[in-house]
Parts: sequence; structure tokens; C-alpha cells
Amino acid sequence: MEIMLDTNILVSAALFPSDAMTAFLERVARNHRIVLCSYCLDELSDVVRRKFPKKRRQIEVFLQKLPFTLVHTPEVDLVELQVPIRDEADYPVLMSAILANVDMLITGDRDFFELKIERPMIRTPAQFLEQYG
Repeated sequence: MEIMLDTNILVSAALFPSDAMTAFLERVARNHRIVLCSYCLDELSDVVRRKFPKKRRQIEVFLQKLPFTLVHTPEVDLVELQVPIRDEADYPVLMSAILANVDMLITGDRDFFELKIERPMIRTPAQFLEQYG
């Protein structure tokens, strides 16, 4: 399966690792293909620069160790994307996931769980582990 990780998952995994998050990442990396979009990596860089400037190296090391495929986030035309979502800042992530044709988007952002779409599946790390353990 191809699984895209949202920015909030990357922040949690890299800066606030827990046993559960480590188990999740190990399972995904071992059995699936991780996909990251350029928008999430840019957003990650911005969050770290603004909120955790002393942890930049930690993010670099995390990303160097994480096996992933990078996909470019296209310019988002909100007219073309007929999926209503509360926070327009989430559209680039959703568009990247749809255009990359990933099977699943892993996120902690509750707005994604309101979407009425078949693909990609939207799951939290805990839901993923529960379903695919």
C-alpha cells in the first residue's frame, strides 16, 4: 500500500516520538511505501523554524532515516477540487494525496475525517495499527 503522511504526523514522529508512533512508523516503513508531498515538507520546515528552531537538525536526521517517495504538490485550483473541506490550507495535502493516487492518508487533523471520499482512505496512526496491525 502507498501511504501519505500528513505534516502533523511528521512533527509528532520526529519531535515527540512515542512507543506507539515508533511502532506505527516501523510497521509502515517495513510493509508499505511511504509517500510525502512537497507541501508537507515545506510546512514541516516552517513549523520547525517558527516553533522549534533548535530542533532543525533532529528533523534533518529523521527525514534522512525515513524511507519515502517525494511527490510534488501541484498548484491547487479550488474550483477543480469538488471536495468540501473546512480548512482551505488542507487542500494541497488532499490534492497531493489524490493525484499521487495513494491508498491512505495518515493524519491527526480531524477536518480530513469529515470528508466523504472513497480514496484515499483517511486514518490516524492508531486506526491504521488497529486495522493493519
